Amino acid sequence: MNLFMVSGLAIIFGILLGKLMNKFKVPAVAGYIIAGLLLGTSGFKIVTGEVIDKLSFISDFALGIIAFNIGSELNLSVIKKLGKSIFIIAFCEAFGAFLLVGSMAYFITRDIPVALILGAVSSATAPAATVMVLKEYNARGPLTSTLLGVVAIDDAICLMIYAVASSVAKVFINHESLTLYKVLVHPLMEISLSILVGGVLGIALAFLIKISKRSTELLPFIVGCLLLMVGIATRYHLSPLLSCMSLGIMLTNITTNSRRAFESIEGFAPPIVAIFFTLAGARLNISLIPSIGYLGVAYLVFRMIGKIGGACLGGTLSNASNVVKKYIGYGLLSQVGVAVGLAIVVSREFDGSPLGSLVITILLATTIITEIIGPLATKNAIIKAKEANI
Repeated sequence: MNLFMVSGLAIIFGILLGKLMNKFKVPAVAGYIIAGLLLGTSGFKIVTGEVIDKLSFISDFALGIIAFNIGSELNLSVIKKLGKSIFIIAFCEAFGAFLLVGSMAYFITRDIPVALILGAVSSATAPAATVMVLKEYNARGPLTSTLLGVVAIDDAICLMIYAVASSVAKVFINHESLTLYKVLVHPLMEISLSILVGGVLGIALAFLIKISKRSTELLPFIVGCLLLMVGIATRYHLSPLLSCMSLGIMLTNITTNSRRAFESIEGFAPPIVAIFFTLAGARLNISLIPSIGYLGVAYLVFRMIGKIGGACLGGTLSNASNVVKKYIGYGLLSQVGVAVGLAIVVSREFDGSPLGSLVITILLATTIITEIIGPLATKNAIIKAKEANI
């Protein structure tokens, strides 16, 4: 089956399953993941790993759109109002997961590299599923705004944690030297350049929007800039998420008619986002679940405790509102996209080491569970916070 047929089938089947899930009052993103499970490795094997790799550029583009939309919600007034709580909560939830999962992994395996890498990857939260649920239920309020801010900067914090953890792990495995450049300078440069390049392209996009005389011209300019941004980030090893988010933040803060631009991409995004989640689900292998053992179960449980507990602690330390402290952790459980990406990075960096295959198995197996639980938890959180418009 060629790439066009697979893409079409993934979109149609994903959206149909998403609509079916809606009838049971379950977020559509869970339907997309289930559609992928049925079409991919765990189901009829129509969507193979080779096809998924060839279509990986669609997933990169989808993540770019999602990050761009996150940026649209972070204007200066929101950042000034919630800035302190966003950064403190993001720091606490990321390090909460890292410390709990890392400690648990060391207690079970007595292996420092395994503990470091599992702890590092557990700190990541994939924004895609959370943002999808918030948009699906048209959520508005302090919890929603804070949640969008937290998932936006979580990627930067995760990059830093992983850079340090992987550098230390390599010292133990390969007896490499531990340098300040590897641990601190390189990840900081990657984060800073990602934000800078996204901001510069955001200024260029704002100019293009300003000279557009017809609304039909907006979408081509936005899609072109997003594709360019993802391409630059991929080519020069920057973060596509941070770059596209920075592009969106710049646009929403320097253009008076930015809302028109973001509305135009919203009409274009659904099939791209649907294929992203369907392909992510197709990559997951249910047969791996029994093989993860105590370590995998502990990873899943302690990551959730770390995320929820850390977010609550961060909310308390930053004097966030009660609704934020109580519910924000439940919007940070999803891993898909980031988990698959980190699994690939780990397999490349630790090629030939049992660590690579162990991390991939645990990540891909637990992601199946978090992608069902995560959207449901986010939905329940915004409903209890009375921020869902349904």
